[in-house]
Amino acid sequence: MFVVRLVALAGLFSGAAAFVAPAVRPQARFSQRMATSLGATVGLQAPHGGTLVDLMAKDDAAKDAAMAGCDMELQLTDRQLCDVELIANGGFSPLTGFMSEDEYTSVVNNMELPNGVLFSLPVVFDTDDETIQPGMKLLLKQDELPIAVMTVKDKYLPDKPAECLKCYGTSQLEHPGVVMVAQERGKYYMGGDIVGLNRPVRDFDCKSPAEVRETLPEGVDVVAFQCRNPIHRAHYELFTRALDAPEVGKDAVVLVHPTCGPTQADDIPGAVRYKTYEVLKEEVQNPRIRWAYLPYSMHMAGPREAIHHMMIRKNFGCTHFIIGRDMAGSKSSVTGDDFYGAYDAQDFAKEKGPTFGMTPVPSLNLVYTEEEDYVTADYAKEKDLTTKKLSGTKFRQMLRGGEDIPEWFAFPSVVAVLRENM
Repeated sequence: MFVVRLVALAGLFSGAAAFVAPAVRPQARFSQRMATSLGATVGLQAPHGGTLVDLMAKDDAAKDAAMAGCDMELQLTDRQLCDVELIANGGFSPLTGFMSEDEYTSVVNNMELPNGVLFSLPVVFDTDDETIQPGMKLLLKQDELPIAVMTVKDKYLPDKPAECLKCYGTSQLEHPGVVMVAQERGKYYMGGDIVGLNRPVRDFDCKSPAEVRETLPEGVDVVAFQCRNPIHRAHYELFTRALDAPEVGKDAVVLVHPTCGPTQADDIPGAVRYKTYEVLKEEVQNPRIRWAYLPYSMHMAGPREAIHHMMIRKNFGCTHFIIGRDMAGSKSSVTGDDFYGAYDAQDFAKEKGPTFGMTPVPSLNLVYTEEEDYVTADYAKEKDLTTKKLSGTKFRQMLRGGEDIPEWFAFPSVVAVLRENM
């Protein structure tokens, strides 16, 4: 478990963090009328909670019926757009809407929905609008495109200090997730079911869990690889070698499933990352690799976000999940210190994964050697091999300066895309 840094946010949150236990555990909102059960499908991983939710209106008549009588239109932020899409397409199954106050409190404090189903991070709709009230129907839009209709169940003042301390392990504004909660999100959170109308317009296509499942072979393990950066040689070696890990069965495939939504401010934009993945897919032509893109907004919440990613990939049909060192971790914007230990996420995943049917696969610590290409760091030390290193900072400097990038570090096709877009 990661260490909680009990440091109050000066001048931002008034009073001490209050950890309110949920009073009652009513059943979570499972929309059976619009849910597709995949739990009995032979050879595929059961969705989280047992049903793969599908909230998308199926035709124009259904869309018109959903939009009838809407009280207000709201423009979605980039983060909200990702959340709406993953609720509507089942990526956040078993949710059928944004979390109510009871659900929010239960997830923050207990890391589970009120009915006991594990859920590691709250999924909430934020607003500063004082006029929105429970019972109202909101038309959620991306510019002029209707994305979803939300029926407001409740509107509440969240306990943001508790949310930050429990979910991120800190309340320091040096953490990007705390900045998001404290300064980017609105004053109120709202809970309520949604009906999906249209997929968001993006530079890249994000397949739904049901669509990704259709591409997966039955009866074999599916290993998910999550990333938020371009894939270089070390990453490729890592996720292809994971197929031979002792935790993984014969004939397994890997689903490379990068997040292409908002991340940290200094990360490469999602549209550029998408281009690097597409050219790499064509370059390697590996039949044991499946590729898909996730419209997910990163929280940088370390161990709890690692569980969140595992849960989402379970809905996409995965059985295993590669956990890297300091996964979803973050450094202080002031001191540069890590908020989480290097193996906190791995340890937490080993503890929690088996409780919801997911097997974590710890990532290998690979290094490049002149004599034997990529090997584990322990093997390189044992054999006294000559290792080569190239820091991310140095790589970016070489990229901007037009210097040649060694192919042991990066794929030429990826380098070409980055040069064109940096």
